[in-house]
Amino acid sequence: MAERTLRGARLGGQSFEDERGIEFAARQQVGYACENGHRFEITMSTEAEIPATWECPRCGAESLSVDGITKEEKPEKPVRTHWDMLLERRSEKELEEILTERLELLRGGEIGPAHLHRGRRKAKA
Repeated sequence: MAERTLRGARLGGQSFEDERGIEFAARQQVGYACENGHRFEITMSTEAEIPATWECPRCGAESLSVDGITKEEKPEKPVRTHWDMLLERRSEKELEEILTERLELLRGGEIGPAHLHRGRRKAKA
């Protein structure tokens, strides 16, 4: 077991790699200012897509880019209601027929809550 151990090195304590021959990515400073007057800069890669807003590190408010980068407006989807989704599956004529059938069953006591039909069953008997 002693043959397999590493001697003279603290595992995880230090790296044996050096920075020779490594090219760092090109960087740029991007400025932001929040509505409370705080100004700060973030270091980003020159290849990165720069966001129009950033959270202020002091107060947490939304900060806008000082460089004039604007936020892209996404088109809003129209709100789909339950009725809209139902009309995608059935026509209004079909829905009227289903409603008529279900109302007849409900009025006849075949479906629905039992407490609505107790009096009718006694009257029929």
